[in-house]
Amino acid sequence: MRDFSHDHHWLSINTATLRKQADLIGIVDACARAGVRAIDPWRDQVAAVGLPRAVKAVKDAGLKLSGYCRGGMFTADSAHLPEARDDNRRAVDEAAALGASCLVLVVGGLPQYSRPGSAPSQDLLAARAQVEDGITALLQYARNVGMPLAIEPLHPMYAADRACVNTLAQALDICDRLDPERKGGIGVAIDIYHVWWDPALWDGITRCGQDRLLAYHVCDWLVPTRDMLNDRGMMGDGVVDLKRVRAAVEAVGYAGFSEVEIFSNAWGERPLAEVLDTCISRHKEVV
Repeated sequence: MRDFSHDHHWLSINTATLRKQADLIGIVDACARAGVRAIDPWRDQVAAVGLPRAVKAVKDAGLKLSGYCRGGMFTADSAHLPEARDDNRRAVDEAAALGASCLVLVVGGLPQYSRPGSAPSQDLLAARAQVEDGITALLQYARNVGMPLAIEPLHPMYAADRACVNTLAQALDICDRLDPERKGGIGVAIDIYHVWWDPALWDGITRCGQDRLLAYHVCDWLVPTRDMLNDRGMMGDGVVDLKRVRAAVEAVGYAGFSEVEIFSNAWGERPLAEVLDTCISRHKEVV
């Protein structure tokens, strides 16, 4: 397992972690000053400053992109389906322009939540089938652009509104059906917050192998969790055995960034420098 204790060479900052403190340009500048080598921006943050300006800022700062958040939200009624597919192709193009290593897919839940205005449904099985159809339709376009797609399974509490792919096994099953010969272009993003609880996690990591493990996101799970979206813990403040999970992902060949992604009302109230310094120190000590 790599030794992170001496530097933060393999730290990436998901820009959601600092979205309450600064816009994307401010986050890029702060990360560059702190010697952080990589970020993972969100599409709304890119849109707020404009794609050309975002591309220039990332390039001028010499930053890598450990991913781009997010594509997905594939579920929709027939009237909104063309919008969903067009939006995902734009996400691929933006990721390519920014030089991202992959486009992270938050696949969507029931259509009325994924694409507002869609007719309400309670059919989760149909939503899962539509997710796979959506990824199938996007995969060839993404391959032509050279942008790998990383399916991110989300905790089951998000099955209705954010993602009906809820385990690593589900995500890998989709990869196997769409890419049975493992030619590439599709894999998974493992986010500790969403999968740490899963008893099948360890078998899933082994099943990923190096080729399908495209991104690795870290934070911690707090007890109690006071908000299902915005109460993620800083690494070391919760109950997840972070080093054990990283040992497992590195054992299958993962050698990329450990990306800190913390949605948190509490950390959002603290100064940017404090949050960034804490991410750096915990990356060295805990992750």
